[in-house]
Amino acid sequence: MTKSIVLTINGQEYPVTVELDELLVDVLRDRLHLTGTKKGCGTGDCGACTVIMDGRPVTSCLVLAVAAEGKSIETVEGLAKGEQLHPLQQSFLDHGAVQCGYCTPGFLMMAKHLLDTNPHPTEAEVRAGIAGNLCRCTGYNKIVEAILDAARRMEGVAERRGDAHVAEDDHE
Repeated sequence: MTKSIVLTINGQEYPVTVELDELLVDVLRDRLHLTGTKKGCGTGDCGACTVIMDGRPVTSCLVLAVAAEGKSIETVEGLAKGEQLHPLQQSFLDHGAVQCGYCTPGFLMMAKHLLDTNPHPTEAEVRAGIAGNLCRCTGYNKIVEAILDAARRMEGVAERRGDAHVAEDDHE
């Protein structure tokens, strides 16, 4: 059985007809061709499919697409603004926190949520914040360093503008 729904992803509405048991990760990748979100374990354990839904990180392999209707969904495709990378993306590149890259979108989205809710995390808070994401290539140190560096970069942008916190869609 199918249902026509409208998904709001990165601020854009996508009308799509889905099976009632179709997972959000599959709709993102296979129907909407937003392939940044990766399908890893399929059980919510690896974090590769992490997206932000209504301000909270979720593993999209455990969310039915019909349950995502009416919610605001952020994917890794929404981080960069044109050619300008988000500070997290730039920090991941600068710190070599990207190995094979498969887990990177999930880490980026989890890190974005962490910095949105805690713009000045400690190393321990970063490690706790990304604990649900798995990487088989790195020892996590470069990922943690990249997130801490991105927090400093984002703080610098806010200070230059006189803001207390960088707005969610405002990064340079």
